[in-house]
Amino acid sequence: MDIQKIITTRRNIKKFKSDKVEHSLITSWLEAATMAPNHKMTEPWEVLFVGPETRAKLNHKTDFCQAPVVLAILSKHGATDLERNENMAAVSCFIQNFMLMAWESGVGTFWSSLGVSAAARTALNVPDDCDVVGILGVGFPEEVPEAKERTPIERKIKHLS
Repeated sequence: MDIQKIITTRRNIKKFKSDKVEHSLITSWLEAATMAPNHKMTEPWEVLFVGPETRAKLNHKTDFCQAPVVLAILSKHGATDLERNENMAAVSCFIQNFMLMAWESGVGTFWSSLGVSAAARTALNVPDDCDVVGILGVGFPEEVPEAKERTPIERKIKHLS
């Protein structure tokens, strides 16, 4: 699959098969994800593989759509507010890279923002100097939703003098 097709066909999966995803595949996608741009090579991401006990404590309303694998992706704060923002952007790029690598292999993802809650931070034992950028369900899709209509990019472009 070429990169444009990977980007334009990837979806947030809401129903997964129970089939296991090889840990080595996930690790290879995470390794590729580290090529995300990150200011001053801070590499601010941390990855937590969420086990069944922690997953139960998270108490997500759909249990991450029954995904066989759940990952929490953290971002280190950095020394300043600017660095914290840069790190959050870098970790978002890291997550996108991971999701595209998975999709290329026929594996889908579900990105949840549950990690911003105090209860989720406690369940994940997140240090005070980190943000939870996303909790990802990872697995083979049972269903792939249709693309939702997007605003034409021409409406989002402004030319400055």
